[in-house]
Amino acid sequence: MNSITNSHAMIPAQFQRVVSGMRPTGSLHLGHFHGVLKNWVQLQYEYECYFFVADWHALTTHYEDPSVIERSVWEMVIDWLAAGVDPGTARIFIQSQVPEHAELHTLLSMMTPLSWLERVPTYKDQQEKLKEKDLSTYGFLGYPLLQSADILAYRAAHVPVGEDQVAHVELTREVARRFNHLYGKEAGFEEKAERAAKKMGKKNAKLYSRLRKSFQEEGDHEALETARALLEAQQNITIGDRERLFGYLEGGGKIILPEPQALLTQASKMPGLDGQKMSKSYHNTISLREDPLEIERKIRTMPTDTQRVRKTDPGDPDKCPVWQLHQIYTGETQRTMLAEGCRSAGIGCIDCKQPVIEGVLSELAPMRERAKNFTEEPTLVKNIIEEGGELAREEAKRTMTEVRQAMGLSYT
Repeated sequence: MNSITNSHAMIPAQFQRVVSGMRPTGSLHLGHFHGVLKNWVQLQYEYECYFFVADWHALTTHYEDPSVIERSVWEMVIDWLAAGVDPGTARIFIQSQVPEHAELHTLLSMMTPLSWLERVPTYKDQQEKLKEKDLSTYGFLGYPLLQSADILAYRAAHVPVGEDQVAHVELTREVARRFNHLYGKEAGFEEKAERAAKKMGKKNAKLYSRLRKSFQEEGDHEALETARALLEAQQNITIGDRERLFGYLEGGGKIILPEPQALLTQASKMPGLDGQKMSKSYHNTISLREDPLEIERKIRTMPTDTQRVRKTDPGDPDKCPVWQLHQIYTGETQRTMLAEGCRSAGIGCIDCKQPVIEGVLSELAPMRERAKNFTEEPTLVKNIIEEGGELAREEAKRTMTEVRQAMGLSYT
């Protein structure tokens, strides 16, 4: 436990925190790596990251057959670690092992209008796509609010999402805003805020006061942003005081649950073996730990330009699924040569596929090597999850202490 704890000693303050989760789907493929995991690996060195296995979320659509979830959890976590997610830098845990997620979800459900959940775009979309399943459950309706609880339990500042998930972050912002409006007016709030400002030092307290006045009296949004940056830079005030000063700055109450921002990530450009989006449901994937011989077989048997029947027939790279993989695994100079060879029938399709095979194998080789330790020693993975869960729960408990106090549920 000490190795993980010590690595967080110099972590930036709460406002630099990132939270992201993934449903357990078993072994991951190159689409997951290029769409999510590469981004996680980069973020873990720029922010304080919490990455969790969303096993409760899996139950919202697979509640009738949960038997595969546990096995899928461990397979997925091994792939995270193989891809380079570092448990010494990021906190990796399983959602259901931090019960504060469920408690916060319950409390938020008491004040969240039903219409907010019904208008989430993915609610009706998923019901339409998964017609074979009975999704007329509270769990399915409420899963966006559970996502909000996942984020707000850690008072995250950023949530990495694709464009299709931005609406979920917006819902989380609305829920946080409503919660703060309902419960953020603590007794003696202004006096506590003034005392908190003094803790920043005379010079910073004076600057904060001036910026606050400029925003509240003149609507100066530049002053608001400057004041926010000033608060974020403070090292000698508590998280509670910082949130209090954020609320005081904008003329409201204490910000108990900060509003997160969507950290927009690029959509995965990883095509499947048939040219469609790489997806298990299309049976067109390459798994992160797939056998090299099987990878080579899959790529060698990929369909190409249907007009190119014989090697002597000229082809069109833009009509070939393999060409999409070249955009990822082949350099521009080599692509130019390959495209020319295809159009002139100077090279055959097998020759064209070889650089892709080499690129994929080269990318996956270190992942297979890293995964070997975890597959041979499963207790390593369980220890990582246990330690990450303890650290995550400590933070979630701190949030829930303030939430309970704000809602009059502390009984002290």
